[in-house]
Amino acid sequence: MSTMDPSRTDLGFTDPDPRRSGPLDRIPSIVLPIVSVLLAFAVGAILIWLQGVSPLRAYAVLFSNALGTPEGLLRVMEKSTPLILTGLAVTVGLRAGLFNIGAQGQLLVGAIGAAWAGYHFQLPVIVHLPFAILFGMLCGAAWASIAGVLRAYRSVSEVITTIMLNAIAIALVDYLASQPLKEEGQPLTRTPAIAETATLPVFGIVPSGFLLAIAVAVFFGWFLTRTTQGFRFNTIGLNPTAARYAGISVKGTIVLAMAVSGALAGLGGAIETLGVTGRFEPAFNAGLGFDGITIALLARANPIATIPAALLIGTMRTGAAALQFQTGIEPEVVDVILAITLLFVSAPIVARLLFRNRNIKQTTVTSGWGS
Repeated sequence: MSTMDPSRTDLGFTDPDPRRSGPLDRIPSIVLPIVSVLLAFAVGAILIWLQGVSPLRAYAVLFSNALGTPEGLLRVMEKSTPLILTGLAVTVGLRAGLFNIGAQGQLLVGAIGAAWAGYHFQLPVIVHLPFAILFGMLCGAAWASIAGVLRAYRSVSEVITTIMLNAIAIALVDYLASQPLKEEGQPLTRTPAIAETATLPVFGIVPSGFLLAIAVAVFFGWFLTRTTQGFRFNTIGLNPTAARYAGISVKGTIVLAMAVSGALAGLGGAIETLGVTGRFEPAFNAGLGFDGITIALLARANPIATIPAALLIGTMRTGAAALQFQTGIEPEVVDVILAITLLFVSAPIVARLLFRNRNIKQTTVTSGWGS
């Protein structure tokens, strides 16, 4: 009897047994992301050339503006920080067999939660800053737990619920920032500025939030491979039926995995509020959660690998504005390159799922005739 649960989505990120691997699985994990990025840049070069600009010049402008000055490096690290954390949020879900597409909504509620905690209270810095960060994480965890509970206890696909929760979160934070939490006497949709005691410091050109994100990524690299709870996440991602027979609480672990995932996205929003914008403004957080999906897939659900993946995307986002001013190319070419990267890096995963589903159907038909 097969122990596969057809309601789960095993994307092949946690399968350590080479005997079960097909040809696509034998590709080294580090090769696929590199090839995907190179192919995406090649396609991007063609698009740039069609606009009458040298691709080499365009890419030189893109990277030199991001990495060639201290200000550019600061911006790269600021942009990479929430990307690392949203990438980790998606990664934790994938390792537990969950596809959390709701990192954007979780980041938004974490960002506005941290903003409220940052301006509403007057506390010593040693208390205020950790409190604001933790409150943002709790907001993100609570928001993600809605999808976790529905998945665990009602078998509702987390893909559908997190997409819907994204839309609800966007509308909710827009309402909060324009009505009850809006800065008085200000026509713009934003909250009051956070107190200095809740502001994340910058050490030279290195934001403290970036250092925190690096530390969190390293921690989860250890957590998912060296702890009992990490083993539970991976086991459920591989085979929830076997995990249940092993005595693991599958429902509780699913809810916990989604809560941890949401807390990581909420931390990304909290750091963006407390370390970059200094208040909550909806426009400044657009798209950060969705880029986390690209980062997690590019990193092959490896927490440590989310760091270079986020730095690459953060570098491209930072240098994109200079493209239009110095070459005349629309900055949206960066979005095209990232979309193509996601396409190439996810194509083998889609192929694996298609072939696996076909094999499952064939096995079912064969066993049916032979029974």
